[in-house]
Amino acid sequence: MGATAPVLEGSTVATTETTDSRTRHANSWLAVAVVAFGTFLLVTAEQLPIGLLTRVGSALSVSEGTAGLMVTVTSIVAGLAAPVVPTLVGKMDRRWLLIVLMGLMTLANVVSGLAPNFAVLMVSRAVVGVTIGGFWAVAGGLAVRLVSTERVPQATAVIFGGVGTANVFGVPIGTVLGDLAGWRVAFVALSALALMVLIALLALLPPLAAAEAVRPRHLIDQFRNRGVRVGILVTFLLVTGHFAAYTFVGPVLHQLSGVRESLVGPLLFGFGVAGIAGNFLAGAAVGRKLHRTTLVIVGALTAALLLFPLAGLSVAGGVTLLLVWGLAYGGVSVSLQTWIIKAAPRAVESASALWVSVFNLAIGLGALVGGVIVDALTLDVVLWLGAACFLAAGLSVWMVRTVGSLR
Repeated sequence: MGATAPVLEGSTVATTETTDSRTRHANSWLAVAVVAFGTFLLVTAEQLPIGLLTRVGSALSVSEGTAGLMVTVTSIVAGLAAPVVPTLVGKMDRRWLLIVLMGLMTLANVVSGLAPNFAVLMVSRAVVGVTIGGFWAVAGGLAVRLVSTERVPQATAVIFGGVGTANVFGVPIGTVLGDLAGWRVAFVALSALALMVLIALLALLPPLAAAEAVRPRHLIDQFRNRGVRVGILVTFLLVTGHFAAYTFVGPVLHQLSGVRESLVGPLLFGFGVAGIAGNFLAGAAVGRKLHRTTLVIVGALTAALLLFPLAGLSVAGGVTLLLVWGLAYGGVSVSLQTWIIKAAPRAVESASALWVSVFNLAIGLGALVGGVIVDALTLDVVLWLGAACFLAAGLSVWMVRTVGSLR
């Protein structure tokens, strides 16, 4: 009798420890899921006005070009806010930082929905930009704090899965809602979604004390890290090249591939679905072969754009290359965020803030440059430009093949 007691006690302790471990594991992935929900909201909030330009312009008596500032200003402010917000908040618990930012997102979209004029609307959109930059700068590197080391690539893929999901579902649904119920209702619905994310963050995100405050010198120090420098350069080239070309993907499909205008929308939905698949495929691969996976992604992007003016002159060819493009670009965010994490494991937040800043600024720059080229030259040229940016990014990736942490 006395001999069995220790065995039973040990079994109970082991069972309790196993249960606690499973509970912590489940809670960690729930926290990852709510951060992914946050990234879904961010991208939806940033791009939703694209589908509402005509309605907003008509209601507030501005041109569609002026209404487009709702996207441009938000992206630029997000890019500027990404390194500034972590610096200003010092050692503030990152859980509370994300909650405060989501509260601002909630209020900003209420103001957007109630805006009496375009000036007020633009102020609210600038606040949305601050929340996007600040939230993404912190959230992008949270996987290392929420799950075990070997699960970081998969968790990062889940977090950035919100990006592709927003493009596929969030923006189109918001646009349809705006068409049916009015653009103001679409913004208020976005506010309700932000409130849901805020509640989920309160309930599921653990305390995330900052190891140290992010200082300007920490941001500057990242440029001394070769891996971070290359990661930021590659991000700039890929995102600029992508948005220079993708902004005009509708005309490309219609004029070069002969796709009927009525089919462009469904094909872009297919592009988004392919992007979601690419995100998770890359997330599964980067943990094993980061450098090789990134090269494959960049190579596929380069080939897709180089071939478009040649092999994309038919509907079948255009659709095939579009899906390859979507599949490859879907892996960009997760692979490059993983690149930054591995290049700066002791300064993830500082390096991520710079990365997010460059990412958002490159979105605006790419669309701007693409527009200038399309107006002055032809659609072919904007595809060549995108391919040239991708090729330069591939050469940059190839040059750091000997850096051990990035293999």
